[in-house]
Amino acid sequence: MFDSLKKKLQNVKTKFASNIEEAAEAEPAPQPAEQPAEPQPLPAPPREEEAPAEERDKPTLFNKVKVLVRDREILLQEKDIEEPLFELEMILLENDVALPVTDEIIARMRKDLVGRHKKIGSSVDDLVTSTLRSALCGVLGEGLDLLDYVRESERPVKILFTGVNGTGKTTTVAKVGHYLQKNGFSVVIGAGDTFRAGAIEQLRTHADRLGIKVIHHQAGADPSAVLFDAVQYARAHSIDVVLADTAGRFHNRANLMNQLEKIRRVMKPDLVVYVDEAVAGNDAVIRADEFNRTVGTDAVVLTKADMDPKGGAAISIAHTIGKPILFLGTGQGYDDILPFEPRVVVNELLGDGT
Repeated sequence: MFDSLKKKLQNVKTKFASNIEEAAEAEPAPQPAEQPAEPQPLPAPPREEEAPAEERDKPTLFNKVKVLVRDREILLQEKDIEEPLFELEMILLENDVALPVTDEIIARMRKDLVGRHKKIGSSVDDLVTSTLRSALCGVLGEGLDLLDYVRESERPVKILFTGVNGTGKTTTVAKVGHYLQKNGFSVVIGAGDTFRAGAIEQLRTHADRLGIKVIHHQAGADPSAVLFDAVQYARAHSIDVVLADTAGRFHNRANLMNQLEKIRRVMKPDLVVYVDEAVAGNDAVIRADEFNRTVGTDAVVLTKADMDPKGGAAISIAHTIGKPILFLGTGQGYDDILPFEPRVVVNELLGDGT
């Protein structure tokens, strides 16, 4: 996952380290204090008693130089990191990281490194890795733990899934249902996609395999009515979570977006989750932003993350719309869904398992 970006980030880390090391080597070495031309002989120490404490504690010339070298620092300047910063910018853009997000990462790196005091001999790799980690985590945000959210919310928790056609939304609903079941929560699914031919049957096939109840009406029915019934069923049977599937739609289809707004008014979801493909890159970021501005979004799921070598959408979406990524879809199986933990993902990208 994100292998291309991961490899290139490793290379640019090496570039940063090399430039900083060169800056350290170019730093002039400290010069010892000039010695007197004709040193005067010191009086012999008392034979019978130890030298006074204040004399014993006086630092010698050797000790002064040793402390100076040990504590010597360099002050990182813009010119020391200008080249690797430009290289990092190009890497991010080539891997579909949105321009505003790239600018934010570069600004964070520059702010953290320029003017930084670095002790000679301290690990340059640690400095670069921690700075890059901080910049990436800064744009990814804190994430959202769905299990904690359900535990802390009034039941039933109502989750509405939205998104464009063909991004794996219905399969994602089934995966999330399976994930919640595995973690001890009861689930019911509302088949709110009454528009697409075969959508209800597809959802029922998934649900039958997983042992999850599906509330559905006939094809062409009002999706608001279906999802209202799903919520009523959950309340009557003490179900923990309602997962609501909806028809895929584009943000510029006014009639479908109005329908989605009606669904929101009737169902009153606790979370609206936007689903798109990681491989869509910047297109996914743009669509997520449009959906968020049109009907609102609380979290994002990115499917096909296992097929995405770039990772640009995953890095960009959370920062662009100001909402967390909830899951990454990583395959075709029901277990192939990964809770999105920003720090874990960043450590993976930087080749650091800590």
